[in-house]
Amino acid sequence: MRTEFDVLVAGGGAAGMMAAAAAAEQGAAVALIEPNSRLGKKLNITGKGRCNLTNNCTPAELLAHIPCNGKFLYSAFSQLNSQDTMALFEEMGVPLKTERGNRVFPVSDRSFDVSGALEKRLRQLGVSIIRDRVKRLLTDNGRVTGAAGEAEDYFAGAVILATGGVSYPLTGSTGDGYRLASSAGHTIVEPRGSLVPLEEEGNLCGQLQGLSLRNVSFSVFEDDKRIFQEFGELLFTHFGLSGPLVLSASAHMRQFGRRRYRGEIDLKPALDEETLDKRILHDFGEKQNCDFGNALDALLPKKMIPVCVSLSGIPPHEKVHSITREQRRALLDLLKHFSIPIRGPRPVEEAIITSGGVKVGEIVPSTMASKRAEGLYIAGELLDVDGYTGGFNLQIAWSTGYVAGQNAAWHALSNKT
Repeated sequence: MRTEFDVLVAGGGAAGMMAAAAAAEQGAAVALIEPNSRLGKKLNITGKGRCNLTNNCTPAELLAHIPCNGKFLYSAFSQLNSQDTMALFEEMGVPLKTERGNRVFPVSDRSFDVSGALEKRLRQLGVSIIRDRVKRLLTDNGRVTGAAGEAEDYFAGAVILATGGVSYPLTGSTGDGYRLASSAGHTIVEPRGSLVPLEEEGNLCGQLQGLSLRNVSFSVFEDDKRIFQEFGELLFTHFGLSGPLVLSASAHMRQFGRRRYRGEIDLKPALDEETLDKRILHDFGEKQNCDFGNALDALLPKKMIPVCVSLSGIPPHEKVHSITREQRRALLDLLKHFSIPIRGPRPVEEAIITSGGVKVGEIVPSTMASKRAEGLYIAGELLDVDGYTGGFNLQIAWSTGYVAGQNAAWHALSNKT
């Protein structure tokens, strides 16, 4: 007995669910193959469980926030942009809201509402949801004819790979898709983490482990050239730095091993140097007879004081009234330029998304069809595209999934005998 469909979708994440729905809407008989007991497992933990599902911006702004192969997505974004995505989820019964940075969330702040709406839509469209894992592609003279699962073989006129990258492996993103795409002749750009915490060179951050800083400015320098600067929140950890600012910064740091990187925190971004100097003078004026080490509680979090005292070069027991202008200048520089050498990113398994993947030059950008194997389509994080934080990576998944689903259906139905 042969199990046959028009379109097979491997992977039940954001791109896979969107692809299955788009294919079924064209009248195709669709099966979605997913080994997890629940669809959208990774989707459900995005945005700290709130699901930042897109960014409320123009297509041009979408492209501007895709640092890796953004031009490849021009056609996909023209077919399904963020406004289309918002309208689609609203139609599926998920009211949305736009927050700071044009980030779009469900009004409920529940990512399960997003994945649940998609799963409901799949069932309404008659998509067969199969609990299995695709082990290999089935081919005939270079044409993909289906997929072999652990349980059985499935045949189809078109197959869509949407199995995700290698970040968050516990959600099922194990890198299977790279192996499957490679077996069909595709080149895989080495996967690495993006939107990932950073490891420091040394133990400065380790001394500040657990301290969260808000309303600071964080910059990254690549060989002494500033490549990133943003205002917000970060966290010191036992290995280095994490938090929203750091994850955003990591997407710009793409040449570890070939370039030197350092982070720099402005602890007082609201004050220019002249105003900050006056502030320091005022604080010192109120504690003239105190030791320097006891005079910074109004300027710094308690946990930072001993570290900053050490880095300033000012003896901790020196009386405040004897601190020189040059010493005060050194303190000011430290507060405005708290520098942390960066050794590299944390392992890819800790990244929010995977950079690298199937080389985009081997994919037709208007259809997501493989140029290497007829009947094969690739969508989502498997592709060598990735964006900054703010909903851009999920928009990549929605757009590429939608385009792959539509075109896979058209291909399968037009070749059906």
